[in-house]
Amino acid sequence: MQVQVNYFAWLREKAGCEGETLETSAATPAQLWTELDARHDFATERRHLRVAVNDAFADWDVALQPGDRVVFIPPVSGG
Repeated sequence: MQVQVNYFAWLREKAGCEGETLETSAATPAQLWTELDARHDFATERRHLRVAVNDAFADWDVALQPGDRVVFIPPVSGG
């Protein structure tokens, strides 16, 4: 299935893009993260991230649907 993935903060820098549309066999955000971590070498555990699907925070085991927009959100700091 095809999904749209967007990256924030240092994930964007590491991926070298703000987002990408990709074909995946991942059924959940957790499986998708495993694929993307292998592709981009993010080198962080998903427990350090939040995930949103279609602009709403989601559980890592929610079922993905074709056309979903998935956003991985790392912890941020600033002032």
